[in-house]
Amino acid sequence: MFGFTAGILGNMAWGAALVLTLAIMAAVMAVSYFVIAPLVFKSDLTSTIATLGIGLIAQGITQLVFGSNVVSLDLPLPQWSAQVGAMRVSAYDVAVLAVTALSVGLLYLLIERTRVGVAFRAVSANPFASRVCGLSLRRIHLFSFVVAGLLGLVAALLIVPTTFLSSTSVASFMLQAFAAAVVGGFSSLPGAVVGGVFIGVLMNLLSFYVAAEFTNTYLLLVILVTLNAFPKGVLARRGGARV
Repeated sequence: MFGFTAGILGNMAWGAALVLTLAIMAAVMAVSYFVIAPLVFKSDLTSTIATLGIGLIAQGITQLVFGSNVVSLDLPLPQWSAQVGAMRVSAYDVAVLAVTALSVGLLYLLIERTRVGVAFRAVSANPFASRVCGLSLRRIHLFSFVVAGLLGLVAALLIVPTTFLSSTSVASFMLQAFAAAVVGGFSSLPGAVVGGVFIGVLMNLLSFYVAAEFTNTYLLLVILVTLNAFPKGVLARRGGARV
């Protein structure tokens, strides 16, 4: 998403922005393989701090090169809309629903129905046993970053038209995604989907009926309450699973 942001802030065409995004993804994968991967299985705290640090560095570089200008962006979709009851549905709404459903479905098939998905779950559940069984922890971690990067690109394309884009807007999106994962559970894909819907609806209601400028405060409160009441998430998997 940092790459897509940089491309748009640099007044690039859609194609050029996507190419720049893929190039930055390749650079991030290299950093992930050589810097983050060796730290991942030493300590969760260490790997988390390293990942956040690299994200902040990327944001700082983007802001240094392109400044803090705020831009808007529209997807190249037909200007179509229809009235459904009390709601007005546009081509953008239909595209978001379709792409989201397709992305979630493909991710589910990858995690639950492929050998790579089995390796993902095995490494997540027990890195030491996975290494003993011959799995390459670095390669699995690198591939997970590739999948996360592609999903981030899709998310950027869907989110940007609904808001203004700047070099610092990524942090807010990351906080929303983290809150959704905390609510749904980091080990549950259905939980992440439900958590995302819950966070989206809750933020819109609070912004409309209370105050929109405290969005990040609401998210932090949701994270704190959830971590205290449900440390593993509301829909986290209970017990172990054979992989």
